[in-house]
Amino acid sequence: MGMPERLVERLSMAEQHEYLRSRLSRRGLLRGGTAVAGSVAGAGLLGGSANAVGAGATARTGPTLVTSPATGHVDGALVAPFGRHLAFGGDPRTQMRVSWQVPVAVKHPYLRVGVEPWELGHKIPAEVRALHTPALSDKGAAVDQVYLHAALDGLQPGTTYYYGVGHDGFDPASPRAFATIGSFTTAPPRGTRAPFTFTAFGDQGVGYHAIANDSLVLAQNPVFHLHAGDICYADPDGQGLPADGKDYDARTWDQFFAQTESVASRVPWMVTTGNHDMEAWYSPNGYGGNEARFAFPGTGPDKADAPGVYSFTYGNVGVVALDANDVSYEIPANYGYTHGRQTAWLDERLARLRELAGIDFIVVFFHHCAYSTTSAHASDAGVRDKWVPLFEKHKVDLVVNGHNHVYERSDAIRDGAVSKQVPIGATAHPDRDGIVYVTAGGAGRALYSFPVADSYEGHEKRIDDVRTYHWTKSKEKAPETVHWSRVRYTGFSFIKVHAVPAAKGRTTTLAVSAVSDTGERVDHFTLARTAK
Repeated sequence: MGMPERLVERLSMAEQHEYLRSRLSRRGLLRGGTAVAGSVAGAGLLGGSANAVGAGATARTGPTLVTSPATGHVDGALVAPFGRHLAFGGDPRTQMRVSWQVPVAVKHPYLRVGVEPWELGHKIPAEVRALHTPALSDKGAAVDQVYLHAALDGLQPGTTYYYGVGHDGFDPASPRAFATIGSFTTAPPRGTRAPFTFTAFGDQGVGYHAIANDSLVLAQNPVFHLHAGDICYADPDGQGLPADGKDYDARTWDQFFAQTESVASRVPWMVTTGNHDMEAWYSPNGYGGNEARFAFPGTGPDKADAPGVYSFTYGNVGVVALDANDVSYEIPANYGYTHGRQTAWLDERLARLRELAGIDFIVVFFHHCAYSTTSAHASDAGVRDKWVPLFEKHKVDLVVNGHNHVYERSDAIRDGAVSKQVPIGATAHPDRDGIVYVTAGGAGRALYSFPVADSYEGHEKRIDDVRTYHWTKSKEKAPETVHWSRVRYTGFSFIKVHAVPAAKGRTTTLAVSAVSDTGERVDHFTLARTAK
């Protein structure tokens, strides 16, 4: 006898995980078990220890994390790696994580790395994370995916490295595979004051518009890219309900990594989790799949349970990634799953970054919006209640969200109201003017609209009062009229942030631009501080 739908809809993500597993077990499809992450060999090859990617993390009933090289039966010469993607380790100056995928199990997967493309002398065995997904509905099919990861530690700051990934039968250093060689550059040494650029968006998915945005992102020559969640939409429903599984297709991740490889194999692709990234089959919190697919920095409060929560520094900018599923009133399937640890960590981490020598700006990115006015999701009061007071306490400079599939940018906000108007082209000083919030959810998924017909770019149509709503703890829409919605754009887009560090006591800036998928700049403003 099935569970009544009215009760199913109230399940947390952990309860959904158990419900889904027990239901499929009764159908004779369960192939799970407790699995523990393996380790990466090759310690000291690059002048430092090679820490395990996810070492010690337990995925419980999630992905099978193989602790020794896979023993496949397919000739390795017939198998080509794909979907390479980079991520920073905890210290972007000395650590890089390289991840990729193979369509079937291979023998002895590895990474080659060196400071010249023709001298890939260091060979590091890869960690294998094999992910099995059964048919989650009568229409679905079972899928097996093999993800591979290598951790590079002890790198030199400000240095370009070349790498290739391979296995028995496929050597990236061989002439036939040489075209697959990629490269990356580590963050500069501490105290470097050279300008740099990074980019950000959310709600990407798979398709032509996503590909177009990827190409334009790469053209900005960013040193890293921030993805604010809703990564590929393997779960197209994203409501955090057991019924979401009826349309779940794990193969969408294969398409996503193949699509994104052209940029993510060169630019560290720093992701966090959105509502569509909670996949109940893999683990109680829904993130077991992402733990198999991505290598996260592991600098957050609990890297095993909250992989999308972390921080890193680059140049004079501190970056904090959060998982807003933990505080969302709108979609509460994972509400409170960290039991307050994420919020306590956020308070501590923002304080540390604000005091850290050489860090002038703090950028926070996560999925659900603190301030947005679209008809689809608008604002989440859970974010406002739990995190906005901390952003204001520590004078965060820029907050980047997704969730709403548009571009929208606020004036400087303090205590929920406009503290300073920031027209297009203007400059704000966050330490005294308040925080600017950007919704950058136009990465490729179908676009949303605003509650009034006129989207306004360049103040062609000025709207001072916007009637919108926010989600309450009782999961209701509370109407509100706001004055902080400064710029709106309903096309596909991303943001580009250009940092110009300065000597102590002089003015340092972040120049923020919204770029459409045609390359047009639809908004720009500047954030300024006195360099520490």
